[in-house]
Amino acid sequence: MRYVSPHRHATVQDHVALVEIELTGELMIAAAAATEDRLSPDRIDEVLDVDGDEVEVTESVRPWPGAARRF
Repeated sequence: MRYVSPHRHATVQDHVALVEIELTGELMIAAAAATEDRLSPDRIDEVLDVDGDEVEVTESVRPWPGAARRF
């Protein structure tokens, strides 16, 4: 007998993943509209609506393993 894992309910959403998808889309749009080969770090900060200042990392907000750290 094969075990089939249960499916998630259709209304379950991963809110973090949805935000990451939205931000990735914004970066893709900016990159497609850019005249240069790469987006500068300042332009990326502008697109993502963040300032380039140092960010305090708390226990509840940690970058994923292997992520490039900019701070």
